[in-house]
Amino acid sequence: MNRDNLEKEITKKRLNAPRLTPAIIEGSIASEEYHTFPDTLTTVCCLKLKNGYGVVGVSGCASPENFNEEIGKKVAREKAKDKIWSLEGYLLKETLFKLEQST
Repeated sequence: MNRDNLEKEITKKRLNAPRLTPAIIEGSIASEEYHTFPDTLTTVCCLKLKNGYGVVGVSGCASPENFNEEIGKKVAREKAKDKIWSLEGYLLKETLFKLEQST
């Protein structure tokens, strides 16, 4: 299930407790840069977050005949975004934990 379909299902079920959304993840990104290494099938995406932190995703292709730089960029970007989900998930849980402890 892709994230858009999952978000629709969560919204439909009215699961409204504090959580991350695709919009929050996208909104945390300030800029992005890509690099495809010469003579390789490897593409790297670095997403710079608004707080200045950089998150990297990497894509690789096994067959030179299938290599497509645009697809490589998309795959690398999604892998970088997966890391943002983990980082932001931890931050949200830590924030909620501290709120629980203060009450």
